Amino acid sequence: MTKLPTRQEVSAMHPLDQHGRPLHDLRISVMDRCNFRCPYCMPEATYGEHFAFLRNEERLSFDEIERLCRLAASLGVSKLRLTGGEPLLRPQLPELVARLRGIDGITDLALTTNGVLLSRHAEELRDAGLDRVTISLDTLDPALFHRMSGGRGALDDVLDGIEAAQAAGYPHDVKLNTVVQRGVNEHTVLELIERFRGTGIVVRFIEYMDVGNRNHWNPTDVVPSRELVERIHARWPLQALPPKYPGEVATRYRFLDGAGEVGMISSISQPFCGGCTRARLSSEGMLYTCLFATRGADLRGPLRDGASDDALLAVLREVWLRRTDRYSEERAKHQPGTQRKIEMNYIGG
Repeated sequence: MTKLPTRQEVSAMHPLDQHGRPLHDLRISVMDRCNFRCPYCMPEATYGEHFAFLRNEERLSFDEIERLCRLAASLGVSKLRLTGGEPLLRPQLPELVARLRGIDGITDLALTTNGVLLSRHAEELRDAGLDRVTISLDTLDPALFHRMSGGRGALDDVLDGIEAAQAAGYPHDVKLNTVVQRGVNEHTVLELIERFRGTGIVVRFIEYMDVGNRNHWNPTDVVPSRELVERIHARWPLQALPPKYPGEVATRYRFLDGAGEVGMISSISQPFCGGCTRARLSSEGMLYTCLFATRGADLRGPLRDGASDDALLAVLREVWLRRTDRYSEERAKHQPGTQRKIEMNYIGG
């Protein structure tokens, strides 16, 4: 009879955090800059022309990112997602995609982008080995889109990027992420669905979250997912779907008429911390174990000081073993503004 490994033996190979959660996903911010100034992420008042972003040499190099991802894969990471800022501002990004594609154990390689530059790069990213792409799109109203992007974005460029992603033939569905804010863009939700129903594109609606310190988040600005589901169901009947895998972030619903599906990401009304298997690597090499983290572990320092793979593995393993994060489940305990959280442009969404 084969002896099953103990929890301690599993932790030694694939570490489990303090709540028994494994490390499966690593999100890598390759660029802290963005060509948008969305008020809920990088408001113009803070990130204006004189804001000091990271210098090139302060960001992790492709060699450093690849090395850390190889080590993370040995600890159980199988999914990588490139984020920003806006990741397509990072020169030669397809080269990094190809390098990450070659890592043993990586089965899913994704990108999240605002889509403005995607039409130029969708095909070469697919050829380099990218599996899937997620595009942020908060509304189809051109004037509102312009306002929500901080006056920097053009809706037509994003729509061109979506079309290019579809034409490139990624192995998985193209997804759209829509952050819904009460009194801002909730009235455009049905228009967005109507545009993409039946196209194979999955629209996912995200409850407005208190990420970072500068978006002046208030719970009254949140549109609960259940409210959106009721509104959509009244127009196009829906049926809930089971998760595709343990810890799936989005709750999925299919249209009963067969025109595809939509997703709901309900971090506020239905926190999913219990199934969170994600770590985040910032542009300058800080490892964070929660989207709402207040501190991280420095990996760039050891990397550039000549640390061995074993030493870096020990840091990665120890950080995860000590992890206790469950911010969304404990949100009510945290008074807004009392903790200095890491900004989203450093660690992605």
